[in-house]
Amino acid sequence: MKIALFSDIHSNLPALEAMFEDIESKKPDAIYCLGDLVGYNIWPNEVVNEIRKRGISTIAGNYDFGVGRNSDDCGCAYKTDEDKAMGAQSIAFTNKVINETERNYLRTLPSHIQLEYQLHNDPLFLLLVHGSPRRINEYLFEDREEKSMLRIFESAQADMLFFGHTHKPYHKTFEYEHQGRKAYRHAINLGSVGKPKDGDSRGCYVMLNINDRSSKYEKESLEIEFIRFNYDVEKAAKAIESSILPNAYAEMLRAGV
Repeated sequence: MKIALFSDIHSNLPALEAMFEDIESKKPDAIYCLGDLVGYNIWPNEVVNEIRKRGISTIAGNYDFGVGRNSDDCGCAYKTDEDKAMGAQSIAFTNKVINETERNYLRTLPSHIQLEYQLHNDPLFLLLVHGSPRRINEYLFEDREEKSMLRIFESAQADMLFFGHTHKPYHKTFEYEHQGRKAYRHAINLGSVGKPKDGDSRGCYVMLNINDRSSKYEKESLEIEFIRFNYDVEKAAKAIESSILPNAYAEMLRAGV
């Protein structure tokens, strides 16, 4: 079974359209969206409706949570006063232009999705969240200590944890003992479709391949592929520059930061 997972579109319609074109060529069996549909660009309504019309199962990101409640707080951890001021402009703009139907959709999105597979005698649990199982806006960076990650996995009772929020893709495995056997847990950050921050301006999503060998006891039996795709970055950047949004967001798109 092929499963496509993506996150953090942030109102970037050109990136979303390019991603769907790429995904559809690969014919996955299921598609999931891990939130942050809106913010930082001019197409929040269009992005919401592109996802809705495809019937894609979607969870709320921290930005969706804020806009869904018409709040001026996106739950973002801005590091400087300048970043905070630009962020205030972004959420004010999004709250102004989003339609009520789309706002209500964001307000009612679930916080997580759990999938259970019964491929062998032992179940395989997949948990889809935006930030972490504990908080919608918690950042799980790649350098998070192993002990901390294993505690998160244990409390969430997950074998595979899929998340976004940092906009930096990675896949890490953690070895542990389960019922006297060596087992593995997988942490997968999907990166970002519309606002990458890893120095690569291309969008990113993940393809998961589950087969009849897939098991928590076989490290390589769960196939994870990070897919980078090109899109019209200039179109997205110039849309920002033609709006009241800070021009700095356009330069971030061009640089992938």
